[in-house]
Amino acid sequence: MAEHRGFARYAWGVLAINLGVILWGAFVRATGSGAGCGSHWPLCNGQVIPREPAVETLIELSHRLTSGLALLAVIALLIWARRAFPKGHGARWAAGWSMAFMVVEALVGAGLVLLEYTASNVSVARAYWMAGHLVNTFILLAFLALTAWLAAGNPRPRLRGQGAAAWLAAPGLLGMLVLGASGGVTALGDTLVYTAGISPEDSPIVAQLVALRIYHPILAFVVGGLVAITALAAVKRRRTQQVRRLAWAIGALYVAQLILGAVNVALKAPVPVQLLHLFLSNLIWIALVLVSSEALAQPAARQAAEPSADRVSPSLAA
Repeated sequence: MAEHRGFARYAWGVLAINLGVILWGAFVRATGSGAGCGSHWPLCNGQVIPREPAVETLIELSHRLTSGLALLAVIALLIWARRAFPKGHGARWAAGWSMAFMVVEALVGAGLVLLEYTASNVSVARAYWMAGHLVNTFILLAFLALTAWLAAGNPRPRLRGQGAAAWLAAPGLLGMLVLGASGGVTALGDTLVYTAGISPEDSPIVAQLVALRIYHPILAFVVGGLVAITALAAVKRRRTQQVRRLAWAIGALYVAQLILGAVNVALKAPVPVQLLHLFLSNLIWIALVLVSSEALAQPAARQAAEPSADRVSPSLAA
């Protein structure tokens, strides 16, 4: 149906918008601009529109405004999904969960500001919040991607009756969540050292964050193996062109990510490299979610949908 195709295009657009907001949020953190609006939320320094704002204030305020637009886009996505698809349809199901995790994302962002876990704040609690923030962001992206994917006619994933396939998909997905949380903590350490200028000798917590850096690349190689298992299992289970494309994309992106991670360490975490590193992580995660969705598609539905199996977003097919 034309309406479903229009909805799918809109859903991909909402996913792209959220990717942009996430990257801008990382820019806010990496530049130490998180306290640009003080500890006020939703106001900025106690005002709706700050007068003579500093650069940090403009950066933080723009992030809040784009986050608000992303929230409105997801609300519209949910309303459209409920009108366009019947109960039980995968796109409607995924849109509902997208809305739920979007609300959590907004609450986490508000919590970081109100608790002053921004800029040069050094605390163990901030590290936990950053890790949780990255995990919630990944899950939000997963459901937004699934909303578009399922609206395009791909069958809904199901755990029941899938046998070993569900267990083969789990290691890669869970591993990426753990790796994302680790990356959030590592990025926090880089921000405190390189942006806030806090020496490990002056702060035991910063010293611990710096010491934890070594575990992130080690974890990246371990998770890379788990991701490879998940992707290869999907290819073996669903021998379609789009699954092979997704699997190849995951492999290529993961290798590029490992190289970029090494560059990031060698150059002492410049902001552009940090943002590109995060962007590639998001792309790997989205591709892994979609290939896992295909592997866990209900067998009967998958066979019925086989003539349209190669329908895929142009951005992912590239």
